[in-house]
Amino acid sequence: MHTSTRSDIALLLFRLGVGGTLAAHGTQKLFGWFGGGGLEGTAAGMQAMGFVPPKASAVLAGVGETAGGLALAAGLATPLGGAAAASTMAAAGAVHHPAGFFATEGGFEYTGILALAGAAVAISGPGRFSLDHLLGDRLNRPWMSAVALTVLGAASAAVIARRNRAMASTAPAAVLDAPPDEVGAGA
Repeated sequence: MHTSTRSDIALLLFRLGVGGTLAAHGTQKLFGWFGGGGLEGTAAGMQAMGFVPPKASAVLAGVGETAGGLALAAGLATPLGGAAAASTMAAAGAVHHPAGFFATEGGFEYTGILALAGAAVAISGPGRFSLDHLLGDRLNRPWMSAVALTVLGAASAAVIARRNRAMASTAPAAVLDAPPDEVGAGA
């Protein structure tokens, strides 16, 4: 088997796995499928995690994961799909970042690897076994990757900054007023 064919098959499998996983998680958020909370449950979770406004955050997270995942899986508008996946997972990773890297400790390992996977496919392109290839790569130009990753990366950074401000403004006064050696002493 020729090297380029092997690479195209590998990209197809990678896109299907990452895209399918993201789309499944997104439909949990949007529709409550696969044991998810749907928009209401996701909005409540978003509020608890400090995302404001919570309902809009739930919709954006669900659409980012669902549409980004489906685009990656199909290899359609791959720069946008990959960037949507990367930016959505970067925002999700901000929630897990304080717990460190490993997912077993509540860390950002899972969200981080999905963000990197989305960015990697946005940059590399989907390969020959994709709808983009069938359409002559009209929606998969190199400049599109740079623009999509920059714009959606900036949007993700803004969402993370807004969440961080919301979390800081709702921090318990006892923690804010306590000397540094007493913060977390009872934990």
